[in-house]
Order: sequence, then C-alpha cells, then structure tokens
Amino acid sequence: MNKQQTTPVNTAMDTTATGLPEPTLRRLPWYLAYVTTLRRENVEYVSSTRISAEVGVDASQIAKDLSFLNIKGKTRIGYEVARLESRLRDFLGFDQQHNAVIIGAGSLGSALMRDSGLLRYGLNLVAAFDIDEQIVGGEIRGIPIYHISRLGEIARDRQVNIAAVTVPVDAAQVVADTIMDVGIRAIWNFTPCRIMVRPNVVVQNTSIYSHLAVMYNRLKQ
Repeated sequence: MNKQQTTPVNTAMDTTATGLPEPTLRRLPWYLAYVTTLRRENVEYVSSTRISAEVGVDASQIAKDLSFLNIKGKTRIGYEVARLESRLRDFLGFDQQHNAVIIGAGSLGSALMRDSGLLRYGLNLVAAFDIDEQIVGGEIRGIPIYHISRLGEIARDRQVNIAAVTVPVDAAQVVADTIMDVGIRAIWNFTPCRIMVRPNVVVQNTSIYSHLAVMYNRLKQ
C-alpha cells in the first residue's frame, strides 16, 4: 500500500477553500431548507427577520451570511424566495451530481444506501463495498455491493470522488488509506476514529456516537 504522508485533519477550520467562514457554510443549509418550504407554499418573498424566527439565527447574521454569496434583499420586501433557493442550492453543490460509494455495507452503511433523499442533495451512491462474503454480490435499493478489492476498478469506471466510511473503528484508518490509494479525494467518515489523510484529501467527520455523548451530557444538566 502506498504510504504517502498523512496528516491529522482539522475539521473546525475558520474558513473554507472559497474564503467563506465555515460557520456560515454550516448555516446555509438551514436557510435552504426553510426557503424550499416557502417556495413549495408559493411564497414569493421572505425577510431575514422571518428566516431568523424559523432557524434561530439573528437576522443581521443571516444578511451577512447571504452577502458572502452576493445575495441582497429588497428594502421592505426581503429576498425573492425562488431565486434565493436556486442560489443556495447552486452554491452548496446540491444541484450537481457527486458519485459516491459506501465502504462498509453493514447496518449503518445499508441505512445510508436506503436513503433516497441523499440524491436530492447531489450525492449519487453508485456502489458499496464490504469483505463479508454473505453481503458481497447483493444489492440494496439497486446499489450493488462489491468486495473491497474492486474499489479501484469501480471508482475509476464510475468516476467516484467521495467515499462514505461506515466500518468498525479498528478498520477505519486502513480503509481510509485504501480509499486514498485509489484516488478518491473526499472521505465522509462516520466512525469515531480520527483518521489521518493526505494534504490533498478532504475529510468530514460525522460521528453519531460523539453527538450522542453530547446529547446525553446535556440531558444530565
């Protein structure tokens, strides 16, 4: 296996690659979800005050966040809902198709494969991989499950640029190394392992267990 240098990844960076503050980027999907609801209800305009009441972010902060995208509301009218929704979806990449694979087709991996809603946000799951011979060769919601040894072949054929990792924690780093070796440049890590990646690889950690720990702790308070 290619042992190129890997480094720990700081997923709490202050700014994104485009210069957008990361807290702003994390809030934009909240605004999108709300204005999508408004558009379906045929609402034409919405003020930052109304968005604020729904998502719990100060109206001034919402206006500042949207200004990074060169979106400005009209005085006493607000933002045009349809245009705001379209601009947010485009900026966030939800209107683009990103081919992705699942590594680990167990309970969590298979749940992601069954979530057809991911496609609405641009994530197109084209395959899954595992080492369990009882799973390999099957499919879930039309998504085939291959042996991990075929990852490079499938990734090249399907132009995969994202891999979701849903394997046991003790296998997370080895799987991440394999993903990087075949040229996949983005890892969505669902394990509690703090994986190390190479400088040209993006990693996003989504640890269900960490979120549970925070929730349990706050319940005690």
